[in-house]
Amino acid sequence: MRRLFIGFSYPWRALHLLIGQPRWWRYIAVPIGLNLLVGVVLYTTLMLAGFHAIDTLVTDWPGWIAWVLRGVLVVALFIGLGYLLVRFGVVLGSPFYSRLSELLEEQLRSVTLTAPQATPAQLVRDLGRALLFEVKKFLLMVTIGLPGLLLNVLPGIGSVLATMIGIALGVTIACLDFFDPPLERRRLTFRAKLGFIRRHLPASAGFGLICLGLVSIPLLNLLAVPICITAGTLFYCDVATTESATSEHD
Repeated sequence: MRRLFIGFSYPWRALHLLIGQPRWWRYIAVPIGLNLLVGVVLYTTLMLAGFHAIDTLVTDWPGWIAWVLRGVLVVALFIGLGYLLVRFGVVLGSPFYSRLSELLEEQLRSVTLTAPQATPAQLVRDLGRALLFEVKKFLLMVTIGLPGLLLNVLPGIGSVLATMIGIALGVTIACLDFFDPPLERRRLTFRAKLGFIRRHLPASAGFGLICLGLVSIPLLNLLAVPICITAGTLFYCDVATTESATSEHD
């Protein structure tokens, strides 16, 4: 339980760190501007359509079941919109976030990170890895999320179970997104990135849950992506330092 709450703490630590480092703000300002544009489009279109669909769906349900179902579906709607915003935000802001993560790791671990030469071939390989990463996350969502979504056909409890599965999946995707800059620098495979999340449970679950919550809150999620990217690098640096110290002790 203690490690779960440690995972919760990383976004607040990241915010405190960013406030104290004005020289890094330039790597945040442009992505936030992009997030703002994307957020306005998403929330003025999909959210209104989503509320209308929820009202239509719960109309025929009796009393308290309708209220419970409405609450569950509203939570699912906000998580879904947050997921879409993160998708656009992470992709559009990736050059800025990668550099921010590099600077942070260099400072925290007292290392110098040497980026590979930016040749056309290297850029093509990096683009290929990024696209493949997104495809694998999408396949993970379909493999787990679609069966969970089908649970909604069961009255009452089905929607609750579907939401729980959706939140667990959202936590995993949040971890993959926000741990990715330091993990991708090591050229880890998709399976190895999932293994990193699994090895560091329950702290990684706490991290993913709080980040998922932050990116699901309208307006706040416009600022949450760079904070969570920073938090993910903080998490990685803490883990790497601990594992290094343990290895030297052994």
